[in-house]
Amino acid sequence: MSRYIATFHTHLAALTTARALGGVGVIAKMMPVPRKLSSSCGTCVRYEAGEACLSAMDTDVERVYEVSGEDQYTLLLENK
Repeated sequence: MSRYIATFHTHLAALTTARALGGVGVIAKMMPVPRKLSSSCGTCVRYEAGEACLSAMDTDVERVYEVSGEDQYTLLLENK
């Protein structure tokens, strides 16, 4: 299992994604964006899964990162 953080342009997109991830059996938690990462709305979704589950992301996703350690993030997706 890997850990991921997804950031969003809007709070609604974060909520929609958290629900979509839950719909495919992934436990997702909404939380403030870590200081090292930035987001337009300040809310991110943190989750653990066998893969990044990019198809479950709302169209308003900003970025998806894989978390590999304390404050170590690998960018997997960027949506400008």
